[in-house]
Amino acid sequence: MRRLAATLLLCMCMLPGLLSAAGGGGTPAAGGIVPPDSLRSLYLYTDALKRLLIDRDTAGARTLCHEALRCDSACAPASYTLAANGMYDSNDEAVALAGRAYRSDTTNKWYGRLYGQTLIYAERYGDALDIFRRLLRDDPREPDNYRLVAALYEQVERPYSALATLDSAEVRFGRTPVLSTMKRQLLIATRQLDKAVDEARAVAEEIPYEAEHHTVLANLYGLQGNDSLARAEFDRALEIDSTDVQTLMSLADFYNTRHDYAGLLSATRRIFETDALTIDEMVRRFGQLTSDLRFYREYYAQINSLASTLIIRHPDDPRIVRLYADHLIASGELEEALALYKLRTADRPPVKSYFRAVAEIENYLQRPDSVQKYVTQAIALFPDDPDFRIFRGHALSYAKHHERAVKAYREALRYVAGDSLRSAVWGFIGDAYHEAGMTRKCFAAYKKSLRYRSDNVLVLNNYAYFLAEKGGDLEKALVMASRVTALTDNEPTYLDTEAWILFRLGRAAEAKKIMQQAIALDRTNSPVLLLHYGDILEALDERFMAEFYWRKALENGADPQEVDRRIRARSEADGNSAEKRPGREGRSK
Repeated sequence: MRRLAATLLLCMCMLPGLLSAAGGGGTPAAGGIVPPDSLRSLYLYTDALKRLLIDRDTAGARTLCHEALRCDSACAPASYTLAANGMYDSNDEAVALAGRAYRSDTTNKWYGRLYGQTLIYAERYGDALDIFRRLLRDDPREPDNYRLVAALYEQVERPYSALATLDSAEVRFGRTPVLSTMKRQLLIATRQLDKAVDEARAVAEEIPYEAEHHTVLANLYGLQGNDSLARAEFDRALEIDSTDVQTLMSLADFYNTRHDYAGLLSATRRIFETDALTIDEMVRRFGQLTSDLRFYREYYAQINSLASTLIIRHPDDPRIVRLYADHLIASGELEEALALYKLRTADRPPVKSYFRAVAEIENYLQRPDSVQKYVTQAIALFPDDPDFRIFRGHALSYAKHHERAVKAYREALRYVAGDSLRSAVWGFIGDAYHEAGMTRKCFAAYKKSLRYRSDNVLVLNNYAYFLAEKGGDLEKALVMASRVTALTDNEPTYLDTEAWILFRLGRAAEAKKIMQQAIALDRTNSPVLLLHYGDILEALDERFMAEFYWRKALENGADPQEVDRRIRARSEADGNSAEKRPGREGRSK
């Protein structure tokens, strides 16, 4: 390439004098020079190089190269420059340009390499293989030609030809890391594991002071099932560099595949100590390791060590603070987690999630004064954020101060920007009015919520259910409930609402079909769903199964008095079959 560049620069230096001495016709060019027709393409190409290399004007250079090719379609340097510098619109155009240059001079290795590369970019691997095989024959002293030929053989699914090519390279150049890696991977792909081990062992013996080669050999021993040899090679790699992340990650995978979880956690802790992974990657790995509760309990000591390592090394990162606090909560140390979050509320700039966590934990512990304290601090620090005002409403509602909750929600509305959140807040107001027994105000709030967002499924579901419970317009309630189930994906609670409204409408057979689906999908054994299903079965005179589901509801936390009332009512009806069962279709939730 240096020869080609030198030739081009020589042309640029000599061309003005050459053209000045030349006579004859032609079109006047820059500076009054009139090149002869035989040299016009060379002049245009030289000017293109000036534009490209000096002015950095690729658009102008592209135009001049194409003009040179119009003057002389065999101007190989112009075709090469266009293809080599990305001055084309598609891979096919690049192939055409590079191919034109190569065909004009098949002995030029730069033209040949570029043509082969453009064929690879166009995914014409067979054609590229033919070009690089020719280059290899013409220049067998270039190691990269062997690499490319071997890679193309692999691409066209001729792995044994690729191995033969790499063996030839090894005979000529000796063992090189790049080609040795390719050979080892091909041996593994062709299930010649023993030969792959021999190759890796030879490299590790030739270059014994690089951890990477011992790690590769350890992985291959692991594939063979030679665990003791694998561990020995991992130990050698870590003796060379105890913080080598690739070795530690391979060791962790080795332990994981053998279900040696103590070893896995130990290797993971060493990985975390290197700080080679991003915070997000470490959080993700910790989450994977702690997703199973039984695993968490069995290996608590090692997991605690992992969490402690992270919080010691990254004490100020909110992601790690949350990880460690979640770990404390999972360990049953809720007060310690709360203390950690409270300590971090002094951080500046303040972190919103810390205040939210403190408020949520204090709310769970039923400490309303502390909730109000930290919510008030958060509002002062984040005055334009509606979240903490909304949370204040939640906390008050949870403490059964429903009218004060409504006031807090209304205050939050002044800071809400979008219709979606505004709809949600009006839904919270409606819920608070419902809990306070203010049905008319509850329904008015739900209507306002739906004006801002007509597909708010939480509000639609609650509005429909409470309408049915309060003896409201059941047909209207059914329309809303049906819309909710159409908008959601088989949510048991929403299916229960639709089924219950159908039951209240006297359409028990339809209600049963929907309720069967809700019961099948419910993974919580909800006592409300079980009670409702029992009521629906009772209405269809399926008395034995009705009692079965009522008792199952009792086992899962239903109010014993509600269950007993249903069973006694059924027994009384059985004792006096002449009397019609009272109000079967109108029982409340």
